[in-house]
Amino acid sequence: MKLGIVGLPNVGKSTLFNSLTHAGADAANYPFCTIDPNVGMVYVPDERLKKLAAIYNSEKITPAVIEFVDIAGLVKGASRGEGLGNKFLAHIREVDAIVHVVRCFEDSNVVHVNAQIDPVSDIETINLELIFSDLEIIERRIAKTAKSIKTDKKLQFELDTLNFIKNELENGICARAIIFDDEQITFVKSLNLLTYKPVLYAANVSEEGFLSGSDNPYYDKVVELAAAEGSEVFTVCAKMEEEIAELDEDEKNMFLSDLGITESGLSKIITAGYSLLGLISFLTAGPTESRAWTITKGLKAPQAAGKIHTDFERGFIRAEIVNYDDLIRLGTYNTAKEAGLVRLEGKDYVVKDGDVILFRFNV
Repeated sequence: MKLGIVGLPNVGKSTLFNSLTHAGADAANYPFCTIDPNVGMVYVPDERLKKLAAIYNSEKITPAVIEFVDIAGLVKGASRGEGLGNKFLAHIREVDAIVHVVRCFEDSNVVHVNAQIDPVSDIETINLELIFSDLEIIERRIAKTAKSIKTDKKLQFELDTLNFIKNELENGICARAIIFDDEQITFVKSLNLLTYKPVLYAANVSEEGFLSGSDNPYYDKVVELAAAEGSEVFTVCAKMEEEIAELDEDEKNMFLSDLGITESGLSKIITAGYSLLGLISFLTAGPTESRAWTITKGLKAPQAAGKIHTDFERGFIRAEIVNYDDLIRLGTYNTAKEAGLVRLEGKDYVVKDGDVILFRFNV
């Protein structure tokens, strides 16, 4: 999973990125502190792996990984190159989903690029630039398809869909908010539109507001906007996350517990990101390694095996599967097998989250 962190300059993007990844990206109180995208890899916390490793005496644990990309702040006119906007927009095309950081706090010491706190306006600024960039792509594609349709009448469907998207974008509607039929969705995905990428809104609030849970009208506006377009929103305090990131795991858990916080900002983003992109994790375990593998929900056993190695998919015979909870409850794989809880599944089996799998295959 590759998540791009976007937003206006000075909304807390790089601060949040640093707290999540420990990557040490520059974070300063002026626009365009970030020029080239910073990239950080983060392990997905998964307590299941520790327990599996204990059962199998695994030499190492390998969690799933998320890649975060801190994309430089976009400004009005980015689609026309303002603030190196075209370069920044190209970076967004490479991610699976967008984490849109929105400033929902007041602080006279932190400059706002528009000189006022207005999260809805901030979101609309970013969305419009993404729309303008998509429109440029759509218009070029329409011109190309219109020429080709003279010799290939099958392209009429594509041309009609492109014109439909163009009309919606011109009305300020992001592609992800447009209702498509199944046939159109397959084609739209191939266009790699910026505004079709799923979005998580991270409402960056003050430390005081985050801890007190007091009403925040800025946050309420973000929730309303997100609901209208079917996106998710969660609160985060980038400043506090930065402080938490300096602690070791035990200190971090104690700190969160003392504050009555059930999960960190990283956990929120991971949970929301998995849900947004329809991802799950299956597990493999043995003396050498206990490992989590991230796949798309609905993937069948041979394709899941292919995530480990292409030979596993090509030579797939069957999958030996035990539910994680059953395995932990009974203590060993052999005990689970004796209890009839290890299943043999074939090519049509749809892998579920928490499946502990041993793949059988021909070389």
